Amino acid sequence: MSPADTHPHDVSDAAQKPSRRRFLQSAAAAAAVSAAPLAHAQQQSAATPAVAPPPAAVPMMPVKLTINGHPYELQVEARTTLLDALREYANLTGTKKGCDRGQCGACTVIVAGRRINSCLTLAVMHDGESVTTVEGLAPDGDTLAPIQRAFIEKDAFQCGYCTPGQLCSATALIDEYRKGDASAVTADVRFRPAQLSDDEIRERMSGNICRCGAYPNIVAAVKAVASGNA
Repeated sequence: MSPADTHPHDVSDAAQKPSRRRFLQSAAAAAAVSAAPLAHAQQQSAATPAVAPPPAAVPMMPVKLTINGHPYELQVEARTTLLDALREYANLTGTKKGCDRGQCGACTVIVAGRRINSCLTLAVMHDGESVTTVEGLAPDGDTLAPIQRAFIEKDAFQCGYCTPGQLCSATALIDEYRKGDASAVTADVRFRPAQLSDDEIRERMSGNICRCGAYPNIVAAVKAVASGNA
């Protein structure tokens, strides 16, 4: 059939019917156009990450302490423990941080005459009070306290990490005993025991853990000082 013999309606139908290749090309172009803004937005987001606002400053609180007979004026956060105030702010690192949960006794200090775990109390709770650490047990820089001499003579420590807390606890223990304080093993709580027995010392020192196991020598040192033989 020659072109002249082609029916007009046949030519019109062929022109209006798109080919498969032309359809796919059109669809691909449309997809590219619609995806371009999204890709640009994602690139912008990746290039400029969100900036978090700066954290609010934690207010500091003044705390006045008398530590080992010397006045200290510290600026600490309200959440600062007495242990961290002594070590980080007053620079008295003799008091040790062991478990930081009140279980080992390495951080024991004497506050207002009573031994406490300094990791379990906040510095702001003791504003105006007197604190004695291991650095303040000796009467001066050249003479050791009786309990310190006894620990050396009785070989009452090995690694020494728990020793500052042991010394402070033993010092307070002897004062408590001389004041007549009873313990869980005291036979009659109405009367002070005539002397500190091994059981009394073990009970009263039970809050201080020695991982080296120097307990017999610690008991001997405390007994020597309590009896006046050190």
